[in-house]
Amino acid sequence: MLKKEDDKMTGSNDDPVVGSGPTSARTSSSDAPAGSAAPRAARFGEGQEGSAARRERGVSGPRAGLLERAGLFLHDVRAEMKRVAWPTALEVRNTTIITIIAVIFFAVYLLVVDRGLTFLITQLERLVGWLFSAI
Repeated sequence: MLKKEDDKMTGSNDDPVVGSGPTSARTSSSDAPAGSAAPRAARFGEGQEGSAARRERGVSGPRAGLLERAGLFLHDVRAEMKRVAWPTALEVRNTTIITIIAVIFFAVYLLVVDRGLTFLITQLERLVGWLFSAI
């Protein structure tokens, strides 16, 4: 079962807490020393993904059940979706109109290119046929 201290969210605004020092679970390549290689994603059974890593992060006790982890995931998804900047109806309409115009433009462009290549190939076949019939 997850404890409140295991949850890295602050509460009311659900912004992640930035850890300090080596206990932080997430690091980036900018955190690495200048001479070291950038960290890479660990594969299954590789690296510090077991109980030692959980102890290092300060997580104790058994891992939360599937339903509890799924519930926490859905809670985090809802919190993140509240922060999304949704477009207005006017922006959606304008973007849709621009998309339809772009699709029509490229359809006409491809039609012209297709007909032009068809015409050129037909003329080339006539020329080659005429040259071989003259021989």
